[in-house]
Amino acid sequence: MLLINTNNNYLSFSVIFFSKKHSFPVSASQTTPSPPPKSPLSQSNITKKRLPFVSLSKSDEKMVNFMMDKYIVPSFIVSLLGFLLLYILRPRTPNYYKKKDNKSGETNNVITNKCKSEKGSDNTDVIVVGAGVAGAALAHTLGKEGRRVLVIERDLAEPNRIVGELLQPGGYLKLIELGLEDCVEDIDAQRVVGYALFKDGKSTSVSYPLENFHSDVAGRSFHNGRFIQKMREKAATLPNVRLEQGTVISLIEENGSIKGVQYKTKAGQELKAHAPLTVVCDGCFSNLRRSLCDPKVDIPSCFVGLVLELENDRLPYPNHGHVILADPSPILFYPISSTEIRCLVDVPGQKLPSLANGDMANYLKTMVAPQVPPELHDAFLSAIDKGHIRTMPNRSMPAAPYPTPGALLLGDSFNMRHPLTGGGMTVALSDIAVLRNLLMPLQDLNDADELCKYLESFYTLRKPVASTINTLAGALYKVFCASPDQARREMREACFDYLSLGGTCSTGPVALLSGLNPSPLSLVLHFFAVAIYGVGRLFVPFPSPKRLWIGARLISSASGIIFPIIKAEGIRQMFFPTTIPAYHRAPPVNKGSD
Repeated sequence: MLLINTNNNYLSFSVIFFSKKHSFPVSASQTTPSPPPKSPLSQSNITKKRLPFVSLSKSDEKMVNFMMDKYIVPSFIVSLLGFLLLYILRPRTPNYYKKKDNKSGETNNVITNKCKSEKGSDNTDVIVVGAGVAGAALAHTLGKEGRRVLVIERDLAEPNRIVGELLQPGGYLKLIELGLEDCVEDIDAQRVVGYALFKDGKSTSVSYPLENFHSDVAGRSFHNGRFIQKMREKAATLPNVRLEQGTVISLIEENGSIKGVQYKTKAGQELKAHAPLTVVCDGCFSNLRRSLCDPKVDIPSCFVGLVLELENDRLPYPNHGHVILADPSPILFYPISSTEIRCLVDVPGQKLPSLANGDMANYLKTMVAPQVPPELHDAFLSAIDKGHIRTMPNRSMPAAPYPTPGALLLGDSFNMRHPLTGGGMTVALSDIAVLRNLLMPLQDLNDADELCKYLESFYTLRKPVASTINTLAGALYKVFCASPDQARREMREACFDYLSLGGTCSTGPVALLSGLNPSPLSLVLHFFAVAIYGVGRLFVPFPSPKRLWIGARLISSASGIIFPIIKAEGIRQMFFPTTIPAYHRAPPVNKGSD
């Protein structure tokens, strides 16, 4: 019998033979037993209970010699293969630890603009498909690191969207980390310091926990198109970033790896671009994601968007986002300029009243307007009469990537959540910061094997932040929607009252929502604290059998809301992200440099 022991990274082998009467170890160098040596290495493998040593008969000696001779060749082969395997799997020093180049005398930990691509005619390190919030921010971030970036965007004109207009404080902190905080300047962006909630004539406000941050840190709300144009302009100022208007037709694949893209220019010319890394971030309508992930898109509702122009009217709570817990689903108000307020009316399902025949205007006036706060009622009706009503489906899609060499998904093409909490840009900017730090040690992206390891690490490291924000958005939407089920109604009422308590009951959930504390465990604890608080309310003044039954259903309903979302996000990686080996971690980021 062969025993293999490991201790302090050493391997020790013992051969033990068993006869009918005795069991004893036999050394390879002798046929008579001797006490084991007292060296430190062998001593670590000696057990307190030693086996008895006995003399060997001649027949036993022959048997031992025969078996040892028999296994010499296989043992030698196995040992050789073992050493070969250890050599292959040994930790390797990443590029940023390598010595100076003898010819140039320059260190290899600085990324230069010299062409090192196998396809030298392209002179591109990274191709970015799409120049929205994620694409423009990524292009500037990688360009500032010295990467040669080609951005291909279908339309470089200023976008006009009704979502992507509220950046949470956690997202603003990421904007600062990426050096893009000046992109919210000169676009009439408004500071947002918290939320106001309205329900059945009652209202309460909750503020972001910003006490420990610089006075400039807060949320920002703005016109989405102005914000994107500012980021595009900033990215274009870098000499190694090139923005080109065109439509990407397909990804170029060679031997299972993505080598670039095929695209059509604005003039209609079909071209190919090659790069060792292609990042697809072409938005929620992406036509490339199917080759890189398993898209399971859910559309729980649609937003109906209006812009309220203010003269004498003002928001009830200045510099706050407003959430009205209306019937059948929430209504949102927040400023997007010094004279405009965005209104988003959530309509459950995918079927909307017709805009053409006036059904939508009638729905807004008869069903929604009576639930709007009095301060905004007249401005709301005026916006309907002007007719500038727009709609957009609300999409939710968990991240389910196919790790593909040479390619990566980012932004809404990769991961979406209900826009109720305004967490989309925070997730995208957080993902860019993770990717930037991961790629920092890699001087040459043409090292396909090394690049693939880093990209796989990205999908793991992004999970805690992204999944917390995604789960909260899905859970809050379900809680805030009206329901005929009494247990769900109690959960909705409990959530409003819980946030009204102040202290940790308000700062904890708002820190999660704002991206300031994206902790999965904190999310679960606060969610079930709301459920338990709701049960406690039912037991006052006394717990009748009916109230006990409703309380049990409330807990069951809370579990039915949050656990399916967590399961879709991936429980293991959300709560226990895999540790990345030391030689795959990026060095500390110098936050003082621009």
